[in-house]
Amino acid sequence: MDTTQQHPESTGIPQKYLKNLAAYVTIALLLGIAVGHYYPEQGIQLDFLGSGFLYLIEPLIQPIIFLTIIIGVSSIDNLKKVSRVGFKALVYFEIITTLAMIMGIMAALFIEPGKIEKSFIDAALPKHFTATESLNDGWFNFIILNRPLVLVLLAVITGVLLSLSPGRAKYVTTLQKIMTFLYKILMYLFLLIPVAAFGGMAYAVSRFGIHSLLPLGKLLATTYITMALFVFVVLGLLLRYYNISLWKFLNYIKEELLIVFSTSSSRTAFPLIVAKLEKAGCSKAVVGLSIPLGYSFNLAGASIFLPVCTLFVAQLFDIPLTLHDIITIGLVIMVTSKVASGIPGSGFIALTITFTTLNKFPLEGLALLFSIDKFMNEARTITNFIGNGVAVIIISKYEKDFEPNPEIDLSISK
Repeated sequence: MDTTQQHPESTGIPQKYLKNLAAYVTIALLLGIAVGHYYPEQGIQLDFLGSGFLYLIEPLIQPIIFLTIIIGVSSIDNLKKVSRVGFKALVYFEIITTLAMIMGIMAALFIEPGKIEKSFIDAALPKHFTATESLNDGWFNFIILNRPLVLVLLAVITGVLLSLSPGRAKYVTTLQKIMTFLYKILMYLFLLIPVAAFGGMAYAVSRFGIHSLLPLGKLLATTYITMALFVFVVLGLLLRYYNISLWKFLNYIKEELLIVFSTSSSRTAFPLIVAKLEKAGCSKAVVGLSIPLGYSFNLAGASIFLPVCTLFVAQLFDIPLTLHDIITIGLVIMVTSKVASGIPGSGFIALTITFTTLNKFPLEGLALLFSIDKFMNEARTITNFIGNGVAVIIISKYEKDFEPNPEIDLSISK
């Protein structure tokens, strides 16, 4: 089935704008920092630009994900392949996120980011934060945030039923037209990304201040360094085994990375990464099944973020941890990390649930972490996003269902 109409070049958006999107977003972020720092009262009022953009695109993202899965599953003639690809994807996701979690635990134990001056704590605590509100919101959102998994299951079932229908071709063509229409609307809304980036950054700097990050710089550095090591070492070596260059892949998806960074949500770039992976040569069936599953199960960024922050609070409040405690933390995080499914703020919800489940950590630690979650979220989300893109390539290669596009060279130069 032809997929060219899903790509940005067919949406009518000027190519010059898309090519310069990274520059526009960078300028917007710098302006946001300046406004937030020098005009904090005005900057904090600009939060509606970032949150409003997410409210605009959210109604389009869910249907596009739903249709992508249906079309991907229904395009597989052999239903055994659906279960085979899905099973391999889930096994890969569990292995890779467990490895990411272990890296997070090791980094926190080695660097000890919680060993900071206690006098800095009060200055960083947001005064309006209450543990009870966070706890209640956490459990409520735990239920709400399971929607992506329900969506995936319903879409897979629909795709399987559609593949058995004698009128499959006609129905798939209709669904493709609907998705193309939704995709075009979404791409036009993406023209507002620099505006959203400006508002979001201005609010973050106004709300928390640049200097409030300094006491927690060690925690931020630990998280960012660990995630960078995961991406460039673990994912880089996996791609290298299949003769794919990580650097070339990151350059290939740089616009999508800017979108994810600007909106703090990997779902905003969902249709773009689907189109890019298919264009690069990944199987439509593998992309349509693995990417949505990855949004719920392949959250390497969250798997690093949760143990680092949990052990940070333990170190900060001098809570002794035995080997049994650390193993328990790991087992709990293996479950709670699946909550952080690409929606802004869901990583902090997962952290709240982790704390309350373990029942050993003071909720005051959540207040401290809440003050910098905006800045943690960017690294967490981008790591998740890159991990999902790499997973599709790995699974496509493993399935021998990867046909390289001669116009897109991702291979390692000989």
